[in-house]
Amino acid sequence: MVTKALRRNLLATTIIAGSLASAPAFAQTPAPAAAEEDTIIVTGTLIANPNIASSSPITAVGSEELQLRQTNTAEQILREIPGVIPGNGQQVNNGQSSSGSTLNLRGLGSNRNLILLDGRRTVPANFNGTVDLNNIPLALVDRVEVLTGGASSTYGADAIAGVVNFITKRDFAGFAAQASEQISAKGDGNTLRVDLTMGANFDDGRGNAVLGIGYIETDPIYQGDRPVSIFGISSTSGVASGSSFTSTPTVLSDTRYATVVPGSDGDIQINAAGTALVPFYNGFNFNPYNIFQTPFRRYNAYAAARYEISDSIEVYSRAMFSKNTTQSIIAPSGIFGNVLNINPTNPYLTGTIKDQVCAANGFATVALCNAATTLSLGGVYRRAVELGPRISTYVTTVFDYTAGARFNITDTLKFDFSGSYGESENIETRGGYYANSRVQQALLATSTTACTSTANGCVPLNIFGPAGSISSAMNAFVGGVTSSVANRSTLAQVNGVLSGDFGFTIPSASEPVSFAVGGEYRKYSATRAPDNLAAIPGELGGAGGAVTAFSGGYATKEVFGELAVPIAKDQPFFDELTLQAGARYSSSKTDIAGALSKGATTYKVGVTWAPISALKFRGTYSRAVRAANIGELFVPASTGLTSLLVDPCAGTAPVGNANLTAVCIAQGATAAQIGLIQNPSAGQANATGGGNPNLNPEKADTFTVGLVIQPQDVIPNLTFSIDYYDVRVNDAITSATSSDVLGACFNTITAASATSAACTGIRRNVVNGRLSGTSTATNPILGLPTPLTNAGRLATAGIDFKLGWRHDFDVFKFNYDLNGNWTRTAQFRASPTGFNRECVGYYSANCSSQNGALQPKWSWTQRVTFGFPDVDLSVLWRHIGAMKYEGQADDFAARGFTATSRNLFNGTISGPSPLAGQTANFNQIPAFDYFDLSARFSITKELQLTLTAFNILNKAPPVVGSAAGTTGQNSGNTFPSTYDPIGRRFAATVNVRF
Repeated sequence: MVTKALRRNLLATTIIAGSLASAPAFAQTPAPAAAEEDTIIVTGTLIANPNIASSSPITAVGSEELQLRQTNTAEQILREIPGVIPGNGQQVNNGQSSSGSTLNLRGLGSNRNLILLDGRRTVPANFNGTVDLNNIPLALVDRVEVLTGGASSTYGADAIAGVVNFITKRDFAGFAAQASEQISAKGDGNTLRVDLTMGANFDDGRGNAVLGIGYIETDPIYQGDRPVSIFGISSTSGVASGSSFTSTPTVLSDTRYATVVPGSDGDIQINAAGTALVPFYNGFNFNPYNIFQTPFRRYNAYAAARYEISDSIEVYSRAMFSKNTTQSIIAPSGIFGNVLNINPTNPYLTGTIKDQVCAANGFATVALCNAATTLSLGGVYRRAVELGPRISTYVTTVFDYTAGARFNITDTLKFDFSGSYGESENIETRGGYYANSRVQQALLATSTTACTSTANGCVPLNIFGPAGSISSAMNAFVGGVTSSVANRSTLAQVNGVLSGDFGFTIPSASEPVSFAVGGEYRKYSATRAPDNLAAIPGELGGAGGAVTAFSGGYATKEVFGELAVPIAKDQPFFDELTLQAGARYSSSKTDIAGALSKGATTYKVGVTWAPISALKFRGTYSRAVRAANIGELFVPASTGLTSLLVDPCAGTAPVGNANLTAVCIAQGATAAQIGLIQNPSAGQANATGGGNPNLNPEKADTFTVGLVIQPQDVIPNLTFSIDYYDVRVNDAITSATSSDVLGACFNTITAASATSAACTGIRRNVVNGRLSGTSTATNPILGLPTPLTNAGRLATAGIDFKLGWRHDFDVFKFNYDLNGNWTRTAQFRASPTGFNRECVGYYSANCSSQNGALQPKWSWTQRVTFGFPDVDLSVLWRHIGAMKYEGQADDFAARGFTATSRNLFNGTISGPSPLAGQTANFNQIPAFDYFDLSARFSITKELQLTLTAFNILNKAPPVVGSAAGTTGQNSGNTFPSTYDPIGRRFAATVNVRF
C-alpha cells in the first residue's frame, strides 16, 4: 500500500511539476486528512510510483481557488486559465449548435482535448466526442489539473492539445452544505446554487461512501439591458441598428422590380410599395431579444464508494447523474428570402403593391393580372415581430457509471480493472418559428377569412402591412408550431492497467525502474433524430438548414505502455535525472459497412533533469494520431450559415468587369442581377458541409521544454516555472473558412475563372444572386462549399510561465500566484496551397471560426491573498492582451481582403444607440484588465462565508460592432466569451460542514 509519506511526496511532485496551487485558505479550518489507503491521482502518467515527476507542465486549480472565485460551472473556471480559449459557454447563445459547455485548449478545437473525471473518460455530450462541462460535480472537486502536451500516449490520441482532469475528494466523512447567490450590480442575472454532500467511513476505515446532490438556476441577461448592446451596430459603418433589412414593411428582393434603393453596407433594398426604405438605422434591431447570459437549470447527483475486501483487493464504484435545461433566445423568426407565390385576388394585395407585383410578373393591366392563377413575389423578407423571439429549449440528461477493482499483487505490483457505461440524451425543442409551408399556404387566400387550401385550419396572412398587421390568429397558424431534435450518445469502456516496478534500481539512482502496461476497449455510438419540421430544408424560418438524421459509431481497441527510468539521484550535477517513455497502439473500426480497421501508434519520450535541487529542466516530445470522430465521419451534408461580410459579386464590383461577371453568372446569378447583388443578409452566408467517411487520421507533433526553479534554501516557498510548447497538426480534419473558399476563387494572384471548380463550386440564390437565403428543395442555395477534408494544418507555439510565493509574516500570511501565457503563433491553413492564416492577436470571422474565440498574445491571472486569523482578503487580476482586426495585418492582401473590405469601422458611431457620438475604432481592441475582490470569513469552526465582487471597476467590454467575428462569438457588438459584457457582479457563499 502507498504510505502517507509517499502520498505527500506524490502530491508535492504533482504541484512542482509545472503547477502552482491556488491561494490557500488561511482562515479556513483544514479538512480531515485522507485515510491511509487513499490513492493520489497524478495527471499525465499511469505509473503508480509516487516519486515520478511529470515531464510535461501541469496547471493546477485547487478547491480553495474554486471557492474564492465562487464558480458555478467548470467552464467558467477553465476559460480564465491563460492559454485556454473559450469554447461553447454561458455567453454563447445565438449561433450555438448545442446546449453544452466545452473547452478549447490552445485554440486547437474542443475535439482535440480530453476531459477526465478522476483520470477516467466520461460519456461525451454529442457526436463530436466532447464532454459537457456542465455535468462536472464541482462541489466534490478537490482540484483541477490541466496538462498540455505529451498526454496522447497516456490517455488516447484525442488528447492532442492536452487533458483536463477533475479530481474529486476521497474519503469524505461528514456533512457539508453550500448555498451561493450571484447577481449583477444592475439587479439581473441572478444565479442560485445549492449543494449537499454526505459521506462516511465504515468498517474501521476499510470502506467509504459519499453522496453529493446539487441544484443551480441562472436567470438570463438580455442584451437590451446593457448600453453597449441595446442596438446592433454595423461593424463596417458604425451605424445603429441592425445588419439586416428584414424589418417591416415587407421587402421583395428581385431585379424585376423597377425601383431600387441603395442601402448601407452595399445592400440594395426594394420595398413592396416601390419607395425608398426608411433610413438603415431604423431597420430591425434584433439585439434586445438576444442574451448575454444563457438561462440555465441543473439537477445533479454524484455517488462514489470503495471497500477493501482484503489487504489485496479493493472494489470501487462511481455514478453520476445530471439533468440540465438551457435556452437559446434570439430575435423573431420570419421570411428570409423565400421565393413565394400569391394569388392575384389575395385581399391584402392591393394598390401600388399589386401594381408592382403584376408588372413584375409581366402583366400590362390589372385585368390580365387578375386572370392569372398565381403571381411570383420573388424573394420575400419579413421579420415576424408579432410572433416574439425564437426560443430553443435544450434538456440534457446524462448518467455515467463506473465499477472496478484494484489488486495489490505484491507490494510494488498493482492491477486496476474497471468498466464504465454512460448515456447522454439531448432534446432540443424549437418554438417561435414561422413554418414556411404554412406561410405559402396562407398567401393563397380568397378572402380575409378563407384560404384556397383549408388544410390545418389555414388563416390568410397579411405580410404587407406595418408591424402589428399580422394578427394573433395568423401567428397561431404560421407560427404555432414546435419542432424537436433528439441527440443521443453512448460510451461503453473497459480498461485494465498493470503498474509497478521491475525490482531493480540503477546504481546511481534511488528509485526503481517503473512501468505501466494495459489495454482498453471503447465503443462510441451516436444518433440524431429530427422531427419532420426540422428535417425539411427551409421549413422553419431562420432556423438555418435542415437537420439531417443519422446514426453511427466506432469501436477502439488499444494497448499501451509507459516506462519511467530514474538514471541518477543526489549525484554531482545530477540531483535528479529521469527518462520517461510511452506508447499506445489503437485500432478503430467504424460502423460503415465494408470499412477496414485503421491502426495508429502514438508515442512520447520525456526527460527531467535537476542539476541541483533548486533547478529542474524538463522536456517532452510526443506523436499523436487522431482518428475522425462520429460527427466527422457520419453527419450528412447539409446547408447552414457562416459569417461573411463582403461578397465579391455584390454591388457594382462586377459591372464593367467581364471576367468577374462571368464568374458570378457561373455561380448561379443571372445577367440581370449583375450590379444589384447584395451582400449576405445579416453578415451570414449559406455554407454546405458535413461528414466524410473517407477521412484519414490526423497526425500531431507536440514538443515542450521548460524549467522549474525552487530556491528553498534562499527563498523558501518560492516556485517559478517557464515552459515552451509547440504543437503542429498535419492532415488536420478541418473545413475551409468563408474567406478561404472565396480566396480560392477570387484571389489577387490568379484571375477568377468561370470554369474553375473553386469558383463553380460556389452556388448562389437564383432569385437575387445572393449567397444567402432560405435553401429549399426547389431553390437549393448551397452557398460556400465547406466539406471536411484532411487538407488542413494547425500549428501553435508559445510560452507558459508561473510564479508563486508564500510566506508567514506572523501578523498575516501572504500568498502570491501568477499564471501567464505568451502565444507566439496560432496558424490555420485550409489546404497545402491555401493561405497560412495567423490568428494570435487578431479577430475576424475567419479566426474565431477555427479557434472558437479570441486568442491574445499575452494573458495572465494573478492572485494576491492576505490571510489573517479569521479573515482572508484576496485580489485576482485578469489580463487580456491587445487585439486587432485580421484585415489590418501587414499581409492583408494575401489574406483575400480588398481595399474596401480589409478594415472595419473607424469613426463616430451614429444612430439611436446610447453610444452615438462616441469615436470608435472597430479595428483594434486595447489590452483589458479585470479585478475581482474576495473576502472569506471563518465565523465558526463549522461555518464559513465568502464574498466576492467581480469586475470591481465595472469595466465595459470593447465595441466592435455585430459582424467582426462569427455569430456565436461576436454578439451584442462585442466578444462576450472573452470580455465581460455584464459588468460588476456580486456573489455570496455560505459553507457549513460537520
